[in-house]
Amino acid sequence: MRQPLLTISGKKGLSCKKIVNDVNNVEEEMIQGLVKSAPKKLRKLDYGTIVVRADKKEGKVALVSGGGSGHEPAHAGYVGTGMLDCAVAGTVFTSPTPDQVLEGIKAVATDKGVLCVVKNYTGDVMNFEMAIEMAADEDIKADYVVVNDDVAVRDSLYTTGRRGVAGTIFVHKIAGAKAEQGAELPEVKAVAEKVIANVRSMGMAIEPCTVPAAGKPGFELADDEMEIGIGIHGEPGTHREKLRPANEIAKMLVDQILADLDYKGHEVVVLINGMGGTPLMELYIVNNFVQDYLKEQGIAVYDTMVGNYMTSIEMAGFSITLLRLDDELKGLYDAPADTLAWKK
Repeated sequence: MRQPLLTISGKKGLSCKKIVNDVNNVEEEMIQGLVKSAPKKLRKLDYGTIVVRADKKEGKVALVSGGGSGHEPAHAGYVGTGMLDCAVAGTVFTSPTPDQVLEGIKAVATDKGVLCVVKNYTGDVMNFEMAIEMAADEDIKADYVVVNDDVAVRDSLYTTGRRGVAGTIFVHKIAGAKAEQGAELPEVKAVAEKVIANVRSMGMAIEPCTVPAAGKPGFELADDEMEIGIGIHGEPGTHREKLRPANEIAKMLVDQILADLDYKGHEVVVLINGMGGTPLMELYIVNNFVQDYLKEQGIAVYDTMVGNYMTSIEMAGFSITLLRLDDELKGLYDAPADTLAWKK
């Protein structure tokens, strides 16, 4: 297949097209544009690409999350009432530095402390840990949890253990609701860990993504191929095979999730998550199968989310996430939230 030429800032010769000005400034311009879309709800700190609530809320545990850019609406799209207090964005697919994370922690810290929600990527974990240690030196009480919901791999290019992917947003939502109720830091951490223990995800792609500064895809696929078990940083998956019909792909992903955690007899939240370049038409086709298949497996669907929630720039593909509920998690999931990407 002939690769189209890329025009970035008027320069031809790369392998895909991007609507940007300067590849070295995409993160800053993106965050500025996001904040300007909701100036009554969000503001950007002067230091780094860090987004916080426009009005700091005291008397609650503050929730901080973040990671590399390129996953929009994550993570800044989940800053707001009932979810995050702060999101720290690194450059595309690159962890924010410890100094950036520390500035975010300091901006939102309260007497009740700070909980950081970290996806399981080596750089993210290391830099958030360092930031929390630096915060302690400034007498800020902070702790963290590590999300590792991806069932595709045990170890990968960027991780030791399983990767943190789309299930992370359920940690934002449920821990955020607990914090909004005024719970103490150990209680908020405990419910975050409960979500992590009950959420699993797996994804696939039919087209890779291109980091703007790199100018070429992270991997290549033939017209009749798909990549199974992809992450969210443009890295290849566990294996590739010939493209199959949507129902067969969805069954493959759901079967691996169900093999990892016993969902039978439980209510679940289903997330059909687009990777950034997948039409809603195709995501709804996937959801059509998933709903019927879960019913056949004796699994009751409590709620369903379909759309782009944790992306990989313009990757074409999707992931499936299942969150197993109990009464506590259901109540917190249903609690009000008001963010750009999730309103409830």
